[in-house]
Amino acid sequence: MTSAKTGILIGAVLALTWVVFGFWVFVFVAVAMAIGALIGRAIDGKLSVTGLVDAVRGRRTSL
Repeated sequence: MTSAKTGILIGAVLALTWVVFGFWVFVFVAVAMAIGALIGRAIDGKLSVTGLVDAVRGRRTSL
């Protein structure tokens, strides 16, 4: 599946959620999808958890 098709699918799910259930359920679903994506990337090894925590805390790396 290409990135464009994935984006279309995600957009459709979020739009239908908003229309059927309302704004706050839409926000909850969007946040849950983002958390799931972060967890998936961390499991695959494509996300540095310590780097993410440092970024949230405002720390910068010296690369």
